Amino acid sequence: MIYMKDDEIKRILWIRGLKNAVEFDGKPNRKAVMGKLMAEKKELRSQSKIIIPILDQIIEEISKLSMEEQKEKLLQLDPKALEKKEAKEQKKELPELINADKYDKIVMRLAPYPSGALHIGNARMIVLNNEYIKKHNGELILFYDDTIGSPKSLRDSPKAKYVLPEAYDLIKEGIDWLGVEISKTYYKSDRLDKFYEYCEKLIKDHIAYVCFCSADEFRDKYKNQKKNCPHRDQTIKTNIEEWQNMLNGKYREMEAVVRLKTGMDQKDPALRDQIIMRISEAEHPRVGNKYIVWPMLEFSWAIDDHLIGVSHILRGADLIKEDFIENFIWEHFKWKKAEFLHYGRLNFSNMKLSKTQARNNIQNGIYEGWDDPRTWSLQSLSKRGIRSEAVKQTLLDLGMSLSGISFSVNWLYAKNQDIIDEISNRYFFVEDPVLIEIENMPFQEYKAEPLLLPSNPKKGKRIINVIAKDNILKIHIAFSDAKRLKLEQIIRLKDLINIKIIGLDLKNNKIKAEFYSSELNRAYSIIQWVPDGEYVKVSILKPDGSVSKGYGEINLLKILLNNTIQFERYGFVNPIKLKKKELFCYFTH
Repeated sequence: MIYMKDDEIKRILWIRGLKNAVEFDGKPNRKAVMGKLMAEKKELRSQSKIIIPILDQIIEEISKLSMEEQKEKLLQLDPKALEKKEAKEQKKELPELINADKYDKIVMRLAPYPSGALHIGNARMIVLNNEYIKKHNGELILFYDDTIGSPKSLRDSPKAKYVLPEAYDLIKEGIDWLGVEISKTYYKSDRLDKFYEYCEKLIKDHIAYVCFCSADEFRDKYKNQKKNCPHRDQTIKTNIEEWQNMLNGKYREMEAVVRLKTGMDQKDPALRDQIIMRISEAEHPRVGNKYIVWPMLEFSWAIDDHLIGVSHILRGADLIKEDFIENFIWEHFKWKKAEFLHYGRLNFSNMKLSKTQARNNIQNGIYEGWDDPRTWSLQSLSKRGIRSEAVKQTLLDLGMSLSGISFSVNWLYAKNQDIIDEISNRYFFVEDPVLIEIENMPFQEYKAEPLLLPSNPKKGKRIINVIAKDNILKIHIAFSDAKRLKLEQIIRLKDLINIKIIGLDLKNNKIKAEFYSSELNRAYSIIQWVPDGEYVKVSILKPDGSVSKGYGEINLLKILLNNTIQFERYGFVNPIKLKKKELFCYFTH
């Protein structure tokens, strides 16, 4: 008769209960979980009296969680648990491009703002655009949206968003890593004269005007009241003169703007007489102080999307306002309209995806650079050993749903594990090591020969030599394993021997044991170990900034850097630096 330990039973029950809850709208069914468990795991029937009260408690705890929390916890316990369910729900083709047959060629564009490296949230826009372009044999244009229209009061804030010179190269690196091919590259900062030209045309057409109202005044006295401000009815001549005054530097930041006559009676206040040009005195990293009047985002896109011949535009559902402004300008100039496609927002509740925060932390020396795992940039994912194909497949699985989606990083990890699991060699690592002295050793020397990759024995074995002195063998195990040990317990040191625990002193990180036997017995708990004195010091930087430290087997001195490996029962890591007998890694997952 085989008995499972309580912690193993609890893990199985949590997974089964959570799977049932997710399948049935967050409401776990105790009877269904128990019935299915007993049918599939007959060896547990003898322990049903133990299992039922444990299951009742777990079902109660699961019922208190939201659906998103249930999914998150399930993926933490079993990253592949939802794969079949997700395959049924999400294995969909992207929706067809609207009116694709009306265009001789499908042209789409990427529009990153160069304030830092791309992160996984930005990658969705790139992956979706690229997928459509590949499907239609179209053209994908990279357009750096490097305008600086923010007023000084915002730009001086520590949270300010501004153009970072190195971001241009960082963005291109990220796009290349995703395997996306670009046909042309443009910079908004090279095209100010075009925006000036079309702004002046709008003024001459009496569809735009120079406004001197402060932001508060315009909002409170006019926009919220649906009233025209006193500048709206200025003559074309006056507006042209004031427009030239803006260009010639007569006015300072926030003293004058150009507004588009979208209508002060618009139902949505955000659409009432939008600003299309404003003054910024900030120095630009590419063009310096050559220009002081800069376009607002939606105006610049209305002009550029027409000039570069874009056929379809993908953007977040929260940017519908930009659709309106583009359409308004296209209709005025009688230009052919592009088609809009929208996707819902991704929420990253457990990840900090802020370029501004990352940039500040890099500049303050808190992060090592843009490839620091805490930035969640594409560079950092690559450095951690995340494969670009895993990122692409994870984001494509989300499709173009308009519903907001709470992103679980475990989806990405599951995809990545499918790729790296069969190519990542295994090694022993003990976190927060605890020393065990094993007495009564029957031999002086022994050679452990664990497989490099258990799923592929042809890759061979590692050799770990151990030496007993005065019949005592000293090894280290992880503290997480040590704290679960009990006196008289027999455990298996993987690929080595079986030992019996005869003394526990965790306050001083010491354990006494004696040799028990050599034969493999799967009834014993099997744990990793590292010989005392023959090890590599290992540090592992995690995405939350914490660092795990411990000892790794001596064979780590021979590994290739920047090649994922797996520390058995710990996780995958990407080894970054090896100096003497110290190895520094990034945690993969």
